[in-house]
Amino acid sequence: MTESHILPVYSPPEQIFVRGEGCWIWDDKGDKYLDCIAGIAVNALGHASPILQKALTEQAAKLWHTSNMFKVKGQEELAAKYVRDSFAEVVFFTNSGTEAIEGALKTARKYHTANNNPERVDIIGFQGSFHGRSYAAINASGNPSYLDGFGPRLPGFIQAPWGDLDALKALVGPTTAAVIIEPVQGEGGVRAVSDEYLRGLRKLADDVGFLLIFDEVQSGAGRTGKMWAHHWAGVTPDIMAVAKGVGGGFPLGAFMATRNAAKGMVKGVHGTTFGGNPLAMAVGNACYDELSKPALMEHVNKIANHLTQGLESLKDRHPDLVVAVTGRGLLRGLKLKIDPKPIQGMLRDRKVLLGVAGDNVLRLAPPLIIDEVQVSQAIDAIDAVLAAQAVQASA
Repeated sequence: MTESHILPVYSPPEQIFVRGEGCWIWDDKGDKYLDCIAGIAVNALGHASPILQKALTEQAAKLWHTSNMFKVKGQEELAAKYVRDSFAEVVFFTNSGTEAIEGALKTARKYHTANNNPERVDIIGFQGSFHGRSYAAINASGNPSYLDGFGPRLPGFIQAPWGDLDALKALVGPTTAAVIIEPVQGEGGVRAVSDEYLRGLRKLADDVGFLLIFDEVQSGAGRTGKMWAHHWAGVTPDIMAVAKGVGGGFPLGAFMATRNAAKGMVKGVHGTTFGGNPLAMAVGNACYDELSKPALMEHVNKIANHLTQGLESLKDRHPDLVVAVTGRGLLRGLKLKIDPKPIQGMLRDRKVLLGVAGDNVLRLAPPLIIDEVQVSQAIDAIDAVLAAQAVQASA
């Protein structure tokens, strides 16, 4: 094999995938795999969705890029849909979740400056959190390893214990600008915070005067059975970052806010060259139209119940290997007593693709269109691998 000139920050397996359809993906040798990670919760409507293909190819024949020097009709259309179905009143489109997080953090600090409280700069995040790979995002995240070797921590970023409201209250003060939280942590172990905690967090924000930011980059776009995961708790943030599934596989993100929270984001303080380009907007509109259909969310909840039952059965059958079932909806984890990476590799050998997350978690985030037969196939494969692992351990 020739020497690779790709920066070696990843260690991908040998497979090279060349084609996908629905929940299936094929490598360059013609082998077919069941995809239960969907590009890390990205391919919400599956691979090569005919609806998204149509939207993209029709737009590609018209106009690709103008930059935000000019109005983009698709932005107005998609922003109106996001606002229609959420707490938000304004939207800014980005290329990725990391950029959405950056915009959300800037919006929070600008809000306090606009209110003549420039001292309110502290962003409180949570242990185990992940908000992206840019410099501000790794400082907001709760994994110290992301910062290793990149110089000193940025000032104004604090991490709180996960799920402990009293501990958070002790950290909140007159310099607090915002609290940022994933309703369901992805990289941190696919763990969902309780609805009661989110409600308590909302009250605390209202009482103290800081802004509440929800990072729904991974948990949003219908992945938990509602359009946004925080809808289960019946609360709203002041600012929200989204990406991944909202583009169905095309690079697309956004940060959304109330007009009040975004009061400091005036002309000239933020921008992007590619964000919200006509191609992304064509796909984003088509994808959101599908995600908005009640039938799809009904399907997600039905399949999520089936997946939960299957994962719980694995916990029952393999108590020496499985600690817990984590997550919500179709963002689920199987917390193991062993390193999940070898398990992931063995499942790949069985033509089933899963991810991993922190805290020894095997991660599942399949396309939202996955069916019960395919879920059962994945559960059976995990069962077989865990059984083989148990036999090996006892030998």
